[in-house]
Amino acid sequence: MNKSIRIALCAATAIFLTTPSGASEPIGIGHDADMSSASAQAGESIRRGIVLAIDEINDAGGVLGRKFKLHVRDHRGNPARGIDNIEELAAIKSMVAVVGGIHTPVAMAELKIIHEKKIIYLGAWAAGTPVVDNGFNPNYVFRVSVRDQFAGGFLIEAGQKRGFRRFGLILERTGWGRSNEKSMVAAVQKRGLKITGTEWFNWGVRDMSGTVDRLVASGAEVLLLVANPREGAIVVKSVADRAADKRLPIISHWGITGADFPALVGPGLFDTDLRFLQTFSFLTPAFPERAKKVFAAYSKKFTEVKSLDSVPSPVGTAHAYDLIQLLAQAIRKAGTTERAAVRTAMETLGRYQGLVRDYNPPFTAARHDALDATDFRIARYDKTGKIVPVD
Repeated sequence: MNKSIRIALCAATAIFLTTPSGASEPIGIGHDADMSSASAQAGESIRRGIVLAIDEINDAGGVLGRKFKLHVRDHRGNPARGIDNIEELAAIKSMVAVVGGIHTPVAMAELKIIHEKKIIYLGAWAAGTPVVDNGFNPNYVFRVSVRDQFAGGFLIEAGQKRGFRRFGLILERTGWGRSNEKSMVAAVQKRGLKITGTEWFNWGVRDMSGTVDRLVASGAEVLLLVANPREGAIVVKSVADRAADKRLPIISHWGITGADFPALVGPGLFDTDLRFLQTFSFLTPAFPERAKKVFAAYSKKFTEVKSLDSVPSPVGTAHAYDLIQLLAQAIRKAGTTERAAVRTAMETLGRYQGLVRDYNPPFTAARHDALDATDFRIARYDKTGKIVPVD
C-alpha cells in the first residue's frame, strides 16, 4: 500500500471515530396528544404546526446536518396512556423533545416520567399553571401557550370591560379547572368584583341545565366557562334552551375550540352570546407577512383548507410551529442533540421573530412560559362557524 493511500485511510478512520454515532440519523421529535377522542382537532392542529416547521427546517438542510423526524402518539385524553407514550417516545435514542397536546390533567400526570427520562417537553396547548411551575429542577418543560395564572384574570377583565360585575363560574373538576379558579378568585378580589357561585363538573357529564339554573339564581350577570368541547357544548346548549331574556352571556377559556364546536352545539350556538380566549388568528396576525408565509405552506400541504378563516384550531398550529423553530435554534446553540444540553440552550436563546410574537428572549432559567396576557385576545364564532377575533 503506497504512502498516499495509507494517509487517506488514516484520515477517513479518524473522521469515523470522531463523528458522533447516529450523526446522520434523523432527530426525533415526538407528539403526544389527543388524536382520536373528543379534542382530536386540537391534537391534529398541533401536529400540523409541527409538520410545517419540520418541512421548512428540513428543506433548508436540517439542523447540525440532520433532518427532523416526527413520531406521533395518541393519548386520547387519558393520563395513563400519556405516561406510557412519554416512556415509549423517550426510549427512542434519537428523540430530543416531545410536543404535548391538549389536556392539563394528562400533562400533569406525565411530569414525573418527563423528568425521570430527561426528555424536553414542549407545551403547545395545556394551560394549567403547574404544568410549567412543577417543582422540578432542572425543569424540562417549556411552553408556548396560555398560562392560567394570566388567563383567569384576562377572562375576568374581558367581562368587566363589558360592564359585568357579578360572575358565575362553571369549571371542570381537574387541575385545569382548579388552576383557573385560583386566578379568577384573585382577579375579582383585586378588582372589587364578585363571584356569585362556582359550579364544578366531571368529564362525561350529560346535563348542565341545573348548573346554569343555579348560577342564574345566584345573581350572576355572566358565566365564565372552563371546559373542553364535549362538556362545553352541553353548557352552551343549556343556556340556548332558556328563554331569550334568561340567557346569560358566556366568556370561555379556549378548551372549547379543540373540536368542531359549532357542530357539537348545533343551531343553538347562534342564540347565545359566546366569546372565548385565543392567542393567534390568521385573520388578524400580529405579523402579517410571517403569517402569510406560513399559511401559504399550510394551504399547500393541507389542501382542504382554502381560506384564512378555515384553519381548524389555529392556536395549536401557531404554538407548535414556533416551538419547533425555537427547539431548532436551541439544538444549533448547543451544538448537540444531547437532551440536557439542549434544555440549557432553551433557557439562553436570543431573540426570535415568531409567528405568534417576537420572543426576546422566549425563555429564561426562571421563566419557561413564552407568552403572557399581552398575547391574549377575545374571539367568537361567526354565523358560518368560523373563529373570528372580536377586537
